[in-house]
Amino acid sequence: MIFLRNRTALAVSAALAAAQPALADHDHHHLETVEVYGQAIPATITSVDSSSMAPGRETGDSLRDLLGVSGSRMGGHGIDPTIRGLSQTQLNVLLDGAYVHGGCPNRMDPPTSYATTTAFEEVTVIRGTQTLAYGGGGPGGTILFKRQTERFSEDENIRGRLTGSWRGNSNTRDLGADVTIGGRDGFVRIIGNRVDSGNYEDGNGATVRAAYEERGSNIILGYTPSDSTRFELSWDRQETLDSLFPGAGMDSPESLNDTVRVRAEIAELGVFNNVNAELYRSEVDHVMDNYSLRPNMGMKMRAPSESDTTGGRITAEIASDFGLIKVGVDGQYNDRDARRFNDTSSIAMLNSVLWPEVSIDQTGVFTEIGHQLTPELWLLGGVRYDYVTSEAGKTELDPMGMLMSPEQLYAIYYGSTDTKRTDHNIGALLRAEYRPAGSDTLWYAGFARSVRTPDATERYLASNAMMPSGRWVGNPDINPEAHHQLEVGSLSRWEGITLDVSLFVNNVNDYVLRDRFVAPMNNASIYRNVDAQLIGGEAKLSWAVSDALALEAGAAYVHAENTTDDRAIHQIPPLEGYARATWTTGKLAAGAELQAAATQTRVDLTSSTGIAGQGLDVRETAGWGVTNLFASYQVQEGIMLEAGIDNVFDKGYSQHLNRGNAFDPTQIQVTEPGRSAWVSMTVEL
Repeated sequence: MIFLRNRTALAVSAALAAAQPALADHDHHHLETVEVYGQAIPATITSVDSSSMAPGRETGDSLRDLLGVSGSRMGGHGIDPTIRGLSQTQLNVLLDGAYVHGGCPNRMDPPTSYATTTAFEEVTVIRGTQTLAYGGGGPGGTILFKRQTERFSEDENIRGRLTGSWRGNSNTRDLGADVTIGGRDGFVRIIGNRVDSGNYEDGNGATVRAAYEERGSNIILGYTPSDSTRFELSWDRQETLDSLFPGAGMDSPESLNDTVRVRAEIAELGVFNNVNAELYRSEVDHVMDNYSLRPNMGMKMRAPSESDTTGGRITAEIASDFGLIKVGVDGQYNDRDARRFNDTSSIAMLNSVLWPEVSIDQTGVFTEIGHQLTPELWLLGGVRYDYVTSEAGKTELDPMGMLMSPEQLYAIYYGSTDTKRTDHNIGALLRAEYRPAGSDTLWYAGFARSVRTPDATERYLASNAMMPSGRWVGNPDINPEAHHQLEVGSLSRWEGITLDVSLFVNNVNDYVLRDRFVAPMNNASIYRNVDAQLIGGEAKLSWAVSDALALEAGAAYVHAENTTDDRAIHQIPPLEGYARATWTTGKLAAGAELQAAATQTRVDLTSSTGIAGQGLDVRETAGWGVTNLFASYQVQEGIMLEAGIDNVFDKGYSQHLNRGNAFDPTQIQVTEPGRSAWVSMTVEL
């Protein structure tokens, strides 16, 4: 649940806002704004004040409260988001402009796991492809964690926020501080947080191993010589300790990310409206094992890994007589290495070269042009080109005993040992937005092409096992995915009512499918290209019944088909939705919410071999519905108390999405928390 402390407003361009009736402001449980690009209103964009996210929940877990966002749970930390049926590197995730690629081949640490929400002002979710500005690929959407330190006024030199919360079910304690000192010309900002979370109890009364500890530190140095110029140097450290993962064969004693950024923002530079430039360096160190945090009576295994990313971008906007022109160049250069060892003696024995020194380098250029064709019709067009090179070294390293090197595994399952690949990815975007004169409805339609190069796991993973069914091997020859998305929708605003509807069709050439090897007695996890089609949409209705009462409901659905084999694609969320009512009077706000999902019957329980029980879906997941209660009280200016109960009726349930297990062909579906009471306090200086 996402709790709201601030008033909401529907942000529209000046050209359109004057002609439309205003939506009454009201204290509201869910902060969503429609972001503006030029004069357009992409209704598929949701922005959330990150300080309003409910306490005691991991970032990926909180994102699942947003319409159209699902996520797979493997433990208490590292819930991996899914948007419109697409996940992992089918989404672009940027942490204050930086790509942070996790260090775990099994995605214990997706990028969102390194984004504590208290360290950012805003989280923006873009469904589908609405812009080409945030890197190549990302056909499912983009998640932006944004940090913006406001410039100090003349009589201001310090500001801050202190937060503390407790969540009962998991005994989660969350403490955070955000202090900024400075003046008109610059500032120093220090952000810190600490989370200690224990195991939780699900609605069936069973204890789920989901404990973790989280530590975050952020330092930002800013120079603001004018209202239109800003320079920043920042350093972030995010550390997660002793994370338990019941949905995997290992736990994670430590995950550490250090990110350094340099940024410049300059407005009105020559012919440019603004110019933004930034560089970043992210270093991730991750360790997982099967013995330090859980009982182990068999073979002890340990897998240290690294993922280092260097990147940056330069973008500029030009206001011409034709319209707004945006141009940019960006790049990200990622190196990953992961190895698994048998820790059976004082000398560790190499078991697998999981990522054999993988390098994926991507450089892209793009341009977008927005043009007001008529007072009613606005157009956006863009094109993007990405040059991507991929390579794996150390593929000849041969583990001990009967286990095989990456080269040998690639040869068995794909007949190839050449790991060098070059991809030329071309993306495009065309969008039209039409609002008839005097109408309260904005109509839009768009077409987008986006191409995604397979990631380090899909191309180069080399996980050994004595039994073939326990192997997991990437495909060096696999082709990039090409997504072709058609989207139509409308945004209607009447007196106190907003209706937002979006429908899409996504035809995918060379969809990267994780499957099982087609051979007798050899059921290893492999990757292959298929064609696919995803159809779905989102709808949301908001009604400000009065100054005190606000109602809202929403639903999202995706139907995904492997058209090559005429079968369902695994790990697709079912129909999901929510209904919410919020009552506000004076300093007090309270409300109730129903979150629900339908039964998911479209599952992939068998591989292409036809062997039962070898698909990535655990089962046909039963539908569920949970009720949440929440309240807040403004004690005085700058002091807010909040409290609530999630899953009031202690419902036992699992969300459909689960994570693939690297060490056991049987997938595990982790149950969600049962009844959870929580309380928090925020003090603003």
